[in-house]
Amino acid sequence: MRGRQRSRVLQRQRAQRRGKRAEWLCVWHLRLRGWRIVARGWRCPAGELDIVAKRGGILAIIEVKSRDELAVAAAALPPRQRRRVTRATEAFLNAHPQFASATLRFDLMLVVRHRLPQHQRDAWRADS
Repeated sequence: MRGRQRSRVLQRQRAQRRGKRAEWLCVWHLRLRGWRIVARGWRCPAGELDIVAKRGGILAIIEVKSRDELAVAAAALPPRQRRRVTRATEAFLNAHPQFASATLRFDLMLVVRHRLPQHQRDAWRADS
């Protein structure tokens, strides 16, 4: 493997490890606040859902973003990815009809080093 290609592979591996740590931190943050984790890393052909959590009558689809700066993390969810998450959510609800009556909400959790995760509730709508 050439130097530049190897460097890209190592960067990707570091990003994946960082993402897994961020998701783990968010799961514990949510659990401590009374959320029940329904699914993590749920995949289908339409896309992936980082975290699906339920509390009361709310089913939250939570996208996790980990970056060096909070503003960069907040801007890291482009419309195309939101649409992908929305399509994956439709597939999830089709596969898990027991959640059909829950109020659906799309949340964003931002993770920055040396800080607790920031939970942005109702970060976007499925129709946007």
